[in-house]
Amino acid sequence: MTDDITAVHHTGILTRDLDGLESVYRAMGFTLSPRSRHLLSARPGEPPQPGCTANLCALFGGSYIELLGIVDESAPDPWHTKAMADRYEGFRILNLDTDDAAATHDRLAALGMRPSGVLDLERDVDTADGPRTVLARAVHLDPRTTPEGYIGLAQHLTREYVHQPRYLRHPNGARGIAAVLIVAADDEYDGIARRYADLLGAEWTADGPLSVLEHKDVRLELLRTADVAAVLPGEPVPAPSYLAAMTIRVADLAEARGVVERGGIPTRDVRGGFFVSGRDAYGAGLFFTAG
Repeated sequence: MTDDITAVHHTGILTRDLDGLESVYRAMGFTLSPRSRHLLSARPGEPPQPGCTANLCALFGGSYIELLGIVDESAPDPWHTKAMADRYEGFRILNLDTDDAAATHDRLAALGMRPSGVLDLERDVDTADGPRTVLARAVHLDPRTTPEGYIGLAQHLTREYVHQPRYLRHPNGARGIAAVLIVAADDEYDGIARRYADLLGAEWTADGPLSVLEHKDVRLELLRTADVAAVLPGEPVPAPSYLAAMTIRVADLAEARGVVERGGIPTRDVRGGFFVSGRDAYGAGLFFTAG
């Protein structure tokens, strides 16, 4: 078991249509933080510079969903977001939470995972006490080694500026990200499974067609492409391996479903809750469950 990775830090949905993405998630009953432009460092030790992206977030006090948009095609792109979107837009990012980015980087380097070094991120936000600057540190895994998406580890340095109480109450009753579902092609399955087992120091267990890895507040679910039709019938398949869906805990399933459907978003029954298709949620399937 490892102690440096404790939870899902955030998931990220990427688009060139941030206005549309924002509209859909507000319609589903998520409270969103105000739009904020990114300052990003290209390499370890370099000062952050204005980038081409901005975001809004659905915040839960621990984890959050990042709605990430390319808002200025002419601006610098130090984290190669435009290349990510050029391949396909949608659920593209999974960051796990660490309290020590440098220590996590060194552990992953020792495991041969080719981490990026520790990168700095800043963005300005409004708070109840006036403007403040969010500070964070991130470690990215080489995307050539993570075919399912852009995977990283992130450390809050100013958590209180991100998870502000005024943004934590959602009309749909959302409370957090309970799980992330990853689809893996047959020839990539073993490598993906081994990497997350090494990242978290935990072993996979079977749950029907899913393999499940749980460690502290992280739950990852891994699905072979041969089993996609049984678990995600009719869902988009953007790549051989991909981040497919996340599970959102809500206070009351019936109330949450009513909010989502009144927002004009279709739902369907699934075991333990309801589901919103990635076709209607900008590429991220959303399971809603009570908890």
